[in-house]
Amino acid sequence: MEISKIQGYLNISHKAGYLIIGSDALKDYHKKLFLVLYDKSAQKNTLKVVQRIKEMGIPSFEVDNLEELTSIKKCKIIGIKNKNLSDLIFKLLND
Repeated sequence: MEISKIQGYLNISHKAGYLIIGSDALKDYHKKLFLVLYDKSAQKNTLKVVQRIKEMGIPSFEVDNLEELTSIKKCKIIGIKNKNLSDLIFKLLND
């Protein structure tokens, strides 16, 4: 897994407005999502949102230290709503 590339793609996603940040925002988000990343230290409420997202067929990955990857303080879960960036991150996470 190439962390620097993932950080770069997440930074691009954030600046372009393609990130949905936080479990409350994702819980109420009903548009198209392509990928969800959540932190290993996520609590019960966040994991409930992750479970609901997985049931919808959206790929979800558990990552170490999501806050460091996204450069967003206290970040435990994000959704990505851009297909191309999601595909690139998905490929890097699967390697």
